[in-house]
Amino acid sequence: MIRRWFPIIVLVLWTIAAVTGTWFSESGNFIALDKILHPPGLSSLLGYDDLGRAILPRLLSGAQTSFLVSVGVVTLSAISGTLLGLLAGFQGGWFDLLLTRVIDIFLAFPGILLAIALAGVMGPGIDNLIIALSVVGWVGYARLTRGQVLSLRQRDHVTAAIALGSSHWFTLTRHLLPLLLAPLIVEVTFSMAGMVIAEAGLSFLGLGIQPPDASWGSMIRDGASYMLMAPHMVLAPGMAIMLVVLSLNLLGDRLRDYLDIRID
Repeated sequence: MIRRWFPIIVLVLWTIAAVTGTWFSESGNFIALDKILHPPGLSSLLGYDDLGRAILPRLLSGAQTSFLVSVGVVTLSAISGTLLGLLAGFQGGWFDLLLTRVIDIFLAFPGILLAIALAGVMGPGIDNLIIALSVVGWVGYARLTRGQVLSLRQRDHVTAAIALGSSHWFTLTRHLLPLLLAPLIVEVTFSMAGMVIAEAGLSFLGLGIQPPDASWGSMIRDGASYMLMAPHMVLAPGMAIMLVVLSLNLLGDRLRDYLDIRID
């Protein structure tokens, strides 16, 4: 029972922490010099960092950062990638060829390096971070959508809609897009897991959220120098990233199995 509901519980807690994260931002920035590197205790369940800030409210504030970035990136990437994939797969011709070549170029280049380069050029900040990751993230949706449309456009109901004079937009939105929702929903869950890791990685490098705002990646970076003296500084955000990513992947696996309709 616990195994079945584990990912749902973790993701609900992550969402609640993201919604209420603003309430803890001020307390997470409060500095108590007499509590520097204090271990977890009654005063703070997760201890204090190298500046004497309580880790628990900073962890909740960091949950808001990871949630906003992952949802923002996935939303922009899914809309743009799906639209391009629909048009390329349905229209074909030069646009399909051009999009295929662009996708090949993006796939040949490590996406995280491109995101690092873009974040470095545009500067740190949550808005620039979302844009940088979205420039990389749309490729997977476009590739998936294009492949599905190439297969689905030969079906009888699509051919009949075109023969009856339906517009391209009507055919795409009413006959093709509903059949793409299942694989796209699964792709969204896996993409969100990847964006949580990407946001933490860029923040760890100093290209994401800047102090005093909290991010799980920057919290790990700050605690890396105190691993032997205060391992709780790294363990708390590290465990948060692991639980969220694991839950998103488990949810994606379950959705894939549930939505995978096979005819024997």
